[in-house]
Amino acid sequence: MVLLLTYLAFMILGDIAAYLIGLSVEQVWPTASLPVFLVFYFLFLWVAWVIAVWVTKPSATPAPVAG
Repeated sequence: MVLLLTYLAFMILGDIAAYLIGLSVEQVWPTASLPVFLVFYFLFLWVAWVIAVWVTKPSATPAPVAG
């Protein structure tokens, strides 16, 4: 559950970044804004997943087994 919530948080940040980058490109080159936005949108979906997995990675030390 923590992994999904972390992914959601990073995904929202990435979506905002993709929007702002697309908006900036639109000011300079309006016809390229949609392709640039879409590339960054899907790139940030993947990057958000990689970062979320890395952040929520369990510690390398195994827990002691009871018994």
